[in-house]
Formats: sequence, structure tokens, C-alpha cells
Amino acid sequence: MSVTIGGLTLANPVMPASGTFGEGLAGVVDYNSLGAMVTKTITAELRSGNPVPRVSELSNGMLNSIGIPSKGIDHFIAEALPFYRQYGSPLVVSISAPTVEDFASVAKQLNQPGIAAIEANISCPNIEEDGRAFAMTADSTARVVEALRAATALPLWVKLTPNTGDVSAVARAAENAGADALVVANTILAMSIDIETLRPTLGNIMGGMSGQAVKPIIVRMTYQCAQAARIPIIGCGGIASADDAVEYMLAGASAVQVGTASFVKPHALTDVMVGLEAYCRRKGFDRVTDLIGAISDGQMRVDEMDVAL
Repeated sequence: MSVTIGGLTLANPVMPASGTFGEGLAGVVDYNSLGAMVTKTITAELRSGNPVPRVSELSNGMLNSIGIPSKGIDHFIAEALPFYRQYGSPLVVSISAPTVEDFASVAKQLNQPGIAAIEANISCPNIEEDGRAFAMTADSTARVVEALRAATALPLWVKLTPNTGDVSAVARAAENAGADALVVANTILAMSIDIETLRPTLGNIMGGMSGQAVKPIIVRMTYQCAQAARIPIIGCGGIASADDAVEYMLAGASAVQVGTASFVKPHALTDVMVGLEAYCRRKGFDRVTDLIGAISDGQMRVDEMDVAL
């Protein structure tokens, strides 16, 4: 079940998505069983987050506009990091910042014992591009990843946004700038309105859509990124079962992150891990890595088409 992501070996390819995992789940999930532990996104400064309500339920997913609340990097290093050091699974720290320089500064401060990799959340808005996410364009992606690569020797995972017109170009830019892996992808910008109150269901009006509804879109993006880049892809979006994880890996992902499903079913991570191994045994795959990119191209020979017709 082991996989290698940018020089980092994981016991299995299943991990939580940033923002859906924290110290409080230790009573429900065996952290030592996870492929990796991925923290909530941290920032250099103290942040209170967006106005409430911050979450809105959908029939097949959810909207959120949390706003990356954070107690700051100093608190993380002093208080949270010692907690995670007691577990054997690699710790991946998700970070966010408004500028290229701030991203590099946060990454540099995380060169700490017990941190196995950095996940750069470049899919959040930044002040250098009029509020657009760095990952919306190849040029801004390249600038921030280059600065991050210069600031740390830790494996660098770069989390992309689905809110871009050319995810393949962004993926190549991240790879060329020094990323070790790509996380595909963050939430899709969306909005809903309560027709009784005539108000948006989120205090910030718009937010990110996650859950089962986004899976076909992010599976497509995973496939495109796997075709465009040579570094590992970590699929993230609507994964609630082992079947979902298999689909992502067939599309080219080397590992997966489980997010929204954990809110509904706290043991979703465990279910995906167990189910993924069972699938490999049932289908005769000796290693889970045999699933990566094993999708059939769907092309039928002429004689097969005749039989089908």
C-alpha cells in the first residue's frame, strides 16, 4: 500500500485534506494509520476568519467560506507541532500567505524537526493579483513556487485551484519552479441564496464548493495534470469512499485526500484505506501503485465496435 510522493514515502496513499483535520480527531481516527497528517492551513499572523455563517449545506456537498482562521505560526510551532510529533505518520503543514515574500517567510520558519513536507495553499486569494489566487495563472504560480523552493529544502506540495482556465499550464509552471507534488484541487467558487430570507447562505456571499458534486470536475483536472506534469498528483475533491479513491488513482493520482466526507462520517479516512486495499486484492493488483494512471483510453478497435453495434 506504500507510495512515494516527491521523495516522501507514505505507508498508504490516504490522508486528510487541509481544513478538515486537527487534534480533535485523535479520538476517532488512528493517526498512525494515515498515509500522512495534513494540518489546517496556518498563516504567519493571527486570523479570525470570515463573517458567519461560514458553512452552508448542499444536497450533494457543502459551501464554505471559513476565511482561514489561524492562531499564527508561532502558536503552531509552540503548541500544535509537539502534539503531532507523538505520531509516526509524516506531518504535512499547509500554509497560506498574501504575498510571495510572506509565503517564503512562513516556509522558512517551518524548517523544524517533525515536519515532513509543506503543502502550499496557493489557491487562496493574494493581494498581489487583485485578490486572485496565485494558482489561477502560470506566471503567478511560478513566482510563488520559486520563492518557496528557495526558502525550504522540505518536500513542497503545491495545492492548485479549479478556478482557472488552464490547469495544465499551471501544473507545468509549478513543476518547473520546483514543486515536488501537486494537490488537485481546492474548492470551486460558488454561491447559494436562501429564497425565504432573500440572502446569501454564506456571510461572505460566495464560498468554496466541496463534496460529491465536484468529483467529476476534479477527476478531470487530475487526469489533465497527470498528463501535463511528471511529478506526483494528490487527488482531492469529493472522495467519500474507496471507489472514489480508485477513480482518482486511475486518472493519475498517486495519493488522495479525504475532506468533506469526514464531517459527515468521521471514520471516512479509515473506510477509504481499508476499502482501497480490499479493491486491490479483489482486482489482482499486487501494489496500490499499479492503479496510478491505469485508466483505459476508452478507444475500441474496429472489430470491437462492430460487435458492440
